[in-house]
Amino acid sequence: MINFMTDDAGRKTHVVIPIDEFARMTDALEDVVDIKEADRVLQLLQSGDEETIPADIARRLLDENPIRVWREYRRMTVRALAASVGISASYLSQIEHGERSGSDPVRAAIAEALDLDRDDIE
Repeated sequence: MINFMTDDAGRKTHVVIPIDEFARMTDALEDVVDIKEADRVLQLLQSGDEETIPADIARRLLDENPIRVWREYRRMTVRALAASVGISASYLSQIEHGERSGSDPVRAAIAEALDLDRDDIE
């Protein structure tokens, strides 16, 4: 049962509904929001603007150097990635092993060569 509260002029100002009805309505709204988000992600995947990655790669990204993980996932050798970035293979190897951090332009070039956002390799 839904009740309306009114002000002194008789205009409806509030709705009073049972808590079960409120919960049903908020659940339905959350479902609509979830469906819209799922549709948005699906469109990104279909357009190629987003990608899925296997669970084992996601786990490795938590513990290992992300440049190395992404390079291997993209099936690139150290030499191939280094050449596409314009750095030596030894310099890239040092970055992957944490011995050097790499300059901002180099890290940006690595991200681009791996078809990633810069944040993906940080």
